[in-house]
Amino acid sequence: MTMSRHPKTSQAGLTLIELMIAMTLGLFLLLGLANVFLAQRQSFRVNENLSQMQNNTRVAFELMAREIREAGGNPCGTTQVANVVNGASTSSWLNWDTGGIRGYDDNDVLPDKAFGTTTGARVAGTDAVTIRTGSLNNNIVITAHDPASAEFTVNTTTHGIVSGDVLMVCDYKQAAIFQVTNAVSGTSAVIEHDTSTSAPGNCSEGLGFPTDCASVTGNQYDFSNNAFLTKFRSTAWYIGYNDQGGRSLFRIVNGAKDSPEEIARGVTGMQLQYLTRTGKNPAASYADADASAIASWNNPPAATQVVAVRVILDLESRDAVGSDAATLKRTMMHVVSLRHREIVE
Repeated sequence: MTMSRHPKTSQAGLTLIELMIAMTLGLFLLLGLANVFLAQRQSFRVNENLSQMQNNTRVAFELMAREIREAGGNPCGTTQVANVVNGASTSSWLNWDTGGIRGYDDNDVLPDKAFGTTTGARVAGTDAVTIRTGSLNNNIVITAHDPASAEFTVNTTTHGIVSGDVLMVCDYKQAAIFQVTNAVSGTSAVIEHDTSTSAPGNCSEGLGFPTDCASVTGNQYDFSNNAFLTKFRSTAWYIGYNDQGGRSLFRIVNGAKDSPEEIARGVTGMQLQYLTRTGKNPAASYADADASAIASWNNPPAATQVVAVRVILDLESRDAVGSDAATLKRTMMHVVSLRHREIVE
């Protein structure tokens, strides 16, 4: 019997050298992909931090510019203002006579917030500013005023005013700052402004022409004729330490120095410069808030007054995404004109 002979089956495969070459090429490919991933991740982090810095800048400039623009103003444009709130002349935020805007240089003491290192304290070497206005709220129209009963009647019951609010009332001739003693929004259109023993309260029922409590008694003024009512607002802006040990832009509203609002995180410095005008002649350049450069912060009709503010903010990114593992830093500038101090020919 003849046995058939089958050909020997061949075994094909990778040699050790071929396997090492394939593994080396694969490793280079993985390294390339890893580098692309890391580069994209770094680019994303940089763009994210830049976007956050730009957003913080936008918020800071938008809110500050809105208040600076309305500094020292009221809906009626009158410059005759009586302040009948008790202790207004000694209050850092109620004292209208110190100006609608008042700057503080890097080492000047801000009345509403001291220098320090705790959360909310002001950072030494940074500028600050206080702003007072009666123009930031929706105007409420007065339909009737009874000076003898110290009562305003307004055009709506949903006026948003409550007892204790400090308001400004004005018409074409006169304005007055006072504290509400009784008001219930949503229920009554009557707002009372009589004398009160609660702090600060009003020194007199009369909202008259005198600008101090000692002489206001008996000078009652009737605001029944096309008068407006707005909330009085005073803010202090400064650079302070936040709860993470960094720096932020803070704002104090109506003297609430123990409850500062953190407006924009990562704002590490602020420089404020002011342009003044004497009569119709503006100064040659902006100046810092020191006594030698700014002779007066008074409201109109003062001969010399601040008409524009240049705000310069220093910003720092949240993460260290810059070169040499450093944070990103930017400096932004914005110029704001005071609306109520423009020259009207």
